[in-house]
Amino acid sequence: MRQVLAGREFAARRKILGFAIHLLHSAATKGLFSFSGIFGRGVFFMIDNEKIKAAYRLILEAIGEDPNREGLKDTPDRIARMYQEIFSGVNETAETVLSKTFKIENSSMVVEKDISFYSMCEHHLLPFFGKVHIAYIPNGKVVGLSKLARAVEVYAKRPQLQERLTDQIAEAIYTSLASSGVLVIIEAEHLCMNMRGIKKTGSKTKTVAYKGILKDDLSMRSEAYSLIAIS
Repeated sequence: MRQVLAGREFAARRKILGFAIHLLHSAATKGLFSFSGIFGRGVFFMIDNEKIKAAYRLILEAIGEDPNREGLKDTPDRIARMYQEIFSGVNETAETVLSKTFKIENSSMVVEKDISFYSMCEHHLLPFFGKVHIAYIPNGKVVGLSKLARAVEVYAKRPQLQERLTDQIAEAIYTSLASSGVLVIIEAEHLCMNMRGIKKTGSKTKTVAYKGILKDDLSMRSEAYSLIAIS
């Protein structure tokens, strides 16, 4: 009898779970939210596709275009779906990404360089992009190298400032891993400087954040710079 009841309970729970997944899928299809934060990312990321589409129709009208012409009629929907991806880091933090660690005995410096990223300048909502270089000194534990790149993505995929992005990545690694020191360098090109305003194509901005011993010890910081080997 108990086995029969257990089987019925399991079937009922599976039915409820299937119904819940169906509702979530239907809502996502209608643009009510993105799945990007549900599985493996730790945070439920909300986005209002309908508001984005309505806003971009107004923008197209405001610049004198016809939002109903063939080349533009689906543009607001394309932008809304694109925003689900490029702003998927909004309201996320890297703590979940960096939570899986591995114990180690030594404290040799770890360097991962040339991590490519794309972000959106919050002043003009134009892209800036480039490379992130990370060096950190473990304090008994390390994280998988792919997780460092994932941490970069978490903070890059939102309206952002390069200076803040640099510090957020460094702070996340420093606190989540309880590392002895962290150095993060970002080199990026900003389209808000390239395609508008001063129009200085090819110019790059470099920002640096130090934490712990890599902030206080000049010789250790010099070693990190040497390992990263940037000009």
